Amino acid sequence: MSLISVKENLGVPKYKQIILSIENAIIDGTLKKGDRLPSINSIRNKFSLSRDTILLAFSELKARGIVQSIAGKGYYIKSENIDITWKIFLLFDELNAFKEDLYYSFLNNLESKMQVDIYFHHFNYDVFSKLIYDNIGNYNYYIIMPANLKNTDKVIEKLSHKKVYILDQTHEELSKYPAIYQNFEKDIFAGLSKCNSILKKYQTLVLLFQKNKQPQGMLTGFNSFCKKNSYKNEVIDSLQNRVLLKGEVYIIPDDRSLLVIIKKIKEGKLNLAKDIGIISYNETLLKEIVEQGITTISTDFNKMGERLAQMIINREQLKIENPNTLILRNSI
Repeated sequence: MSLISVKENLGVPKYKQIILSIENAIIDGTLKKGDRLPSINSIRNKFSLSRDTILLAFSELKARGIVQSIAGKGYYIKSENIDITWKIFLLFDELNAFKEDLYYSFLNNLESKMQVDIYFHHFNYDVFSKLIYDNIGNYNYYIIMPANLKNTDKVIEKLSHKKVYILDQTHEELSKYPAIYQNFEKDIFAGLSKCNSILKKYQTLVLLFQKNKQPQGMLTGFNSFCKKNSYKNEVIDSLQNRVLLKGEVYIIPDDRSLLVIIKKIKEGKLNLAKDIGIISYNETLLKEIVEQGITTISTDFNKMGERLAQMIINREQLKIENPNTLILRNSI
């Protein structure tokens, strides 16, 4: 009996008949992990098919993780798990508490037969490039968090346009791709504006900004707010040698620096919200509890994950700005 079966007038596309043949062979034990599939030429000649039809079938099986290609040797069974309908490549810049919320929200809103593999580039362009190049053709969809890395479009363009979604930060050169993103410039300006009446009790607004990690829009929005409201302001890239002064309010984007500044406030015998103010970026459970609550400017990461899952399931080619809000607590 032939491993592959392709029939005319069956009402099923021929590439799908190839896929079903291979799936059935795995189910009945004819094909096992490590077995070699018939060559593209042998299938083409036997059923008078085009190479593109066969490659389409093999590419889908490859994206689902069922087969793998070995240069010069052909296609082999990589996994006997045919229940996975889609494999999704998810590339984060780094993992932290709020991105963990995003990740689990995304997973919880996907269908059970969708598999997600998560990777991290840690703001390193070479790592970013290698992870994508090494996985071209291995997934049905690619969700990419480019952060503030430059020239990521040169790498991403190697992937099929319809398979790519941009997450969290997007850039002009990535505008052709669907995305769910934060508008950092607008969000920080709006968040600070909502608590402007409280901020007036402070003399200086200080933004902790690491240009290799934080989005440029955050800095632009901060500067616009300070200029419009005539605030004395400062931008620093580290708290390491910083001497805290009464009358300063700090905007802190990352959680580690938040803990550092709280420690410095205690060491300096200063009073939070009286002598020194803190506004953190990105809501986490920690900020709800520590020091009787830290004010945050934050997008809704659970909503972002949920909406991203909907975009993938429904194959939506949209650009969606995720909502952001100020959560006012006792730190200012």
